[in-house]
Amino acid sequence: MRIQNRYPRSQLAHAARVAAVSTLVIASVYVMVSVVFDVVDSHRLVAQVDSHLRDRLHDFIHNGKLSRPPGEADDDRDVDAAPVLLWRVNAAGDTVALSDAAPHLPRAAWSRSGAPVTSQLGSISFRLVSTPIGKGWLVAGQSLTDTRHVERVLVAAEAIAGPVALLAMFLGALIIGLKASKPVEQARRRQLEFTADASHELRTPLSVIEAEVSLALSTPRDAASYRETVQRVNSESKRLRRIIDDLLWLARFDSEPTPPGDELVDIFAVAETCADRFGAVAHSRGITVSVERQGDSEPLVTAPPDWIDRLAGVLVDNACRYAGNGGIVRIVVSSQVNRVSIAIEDSGPGIPPEERSRLFDRFHRATDDGSGTGLGLAIADSIVRSTGGRWRVIESTLGGAQFVVIWHRSRFRDTSAEVRPTGSRPSDDEHRREPSSTHG
Repeated sequence: MRIQNRYPRSQLAHAARVAAVSTLVIASVYVMVSVVFDVVDSHRLVAQVDSHLRDRLHDFIHNGKLSRPPGEADDDRDVDAAPVLLWRVNAAGDTVALSDAAPHLPRAAWSRSGAPVTSQLGSISFRLVSTPIGKGWLVAGQSLTDTRHVERVLVAAEAIAGPVALLAMFLGALIIGLKASKPVEQARRRQLEFTADASHELRTPLSVIEAEVSLALSTPRDAASYRETVQRVNSESKRLRRIIDDLLWLARFDSEPTPPGDELVDIFAVAETCADRFGAVAHSRGITVSVERQGDSEPLVTAPPDWIDRLAGVLVDNACRYAGNGGIVRIVVSSQVNRVSIAIEDSGPGIPPEERSRLFDRFHRATDDGSGTGLGLAIADSIVRSTGGRWRVIESTLGGAQFVVIWHRSRFRDTSAEVRPTGSRPSDDEHRREPSSTHG
């Protein structure tokens, strides 16, 4: 019941089928191996009895008696030795028992060629070996009761241990299957959610455009009204284009294309350029944007410059969006011996702790504020992971959220690599396009 509550029924059923098939395959192998082992072990035990009987016949012929008292076991044998019984058979085929406990020996029970034979004497199975002596034969026999007992014990142990081991193996395979399929199931669910959210985000501007056009065509208007309609259609078209551009970027990124060429990127220069880029937006909202540098070493990382520019743009846009009118956005670039970091914080409402686990999910927003689509932080996370960085998302001393990205610092400046200049400016299209990002 607990497993059913933790895993969907379909996932549990699939994992159970895989575990059952794997257990069935292993059970088949186990049975075959057990049968082969039992056969080999039985032949080995019987071969030991044959060797034991030949040794006793040799001792009797040369010494006139058995070298060991009947019933005494050899130290190197796997089973307790039963008493060795002897018969003397003359040329006419008459049998004389040389051992007191020897049962009647029929003529067809043993082989005159000396080959070992298994025969039933009374109710007991015997192994019989003969050797010529004079004008007759000497026959030695030993009960296989102890050997058969060992074989039954072995089969019983296999019959008991096998199902227990297979049950444990099934449960282990089930648990491993559930654990292994959990990321796949999560990815499948996220893909379904992503598809649903993408459809919703694309449908919204399309619905607005369709409604505006239908309304404009259905009612005669003056030039000013048509102009307002066209402006609204243009605004929704730009929003639709931003969504499609972000989706295409993520799709290309997920397909693992060849990344742009890595270069030495000056993180402080990128931060200054990004702050300048959003200066007009911040000024219109009364937001104060500051850039600080800490550390004496150069804040250089090896990464595609375009990716780092886009990462910084997403984070600064995100901070400006949530800092609020009259808020504060602070960018701090720190360089130490082995690492470079950029921290972007704002004076906004911050991020609720319950939302942080889904912060970088596509189309996920922590609040309904802002006009972003929820793809900005997903893009930023892809860039950070691909450039070998790592995140720290904490509360800011300004009251809002602080996003920190940390990279391994490039120690030496490569003269063949172009360092991102401090005064580089984005294209006009980048000025016009507002990066899509939210706190959630």
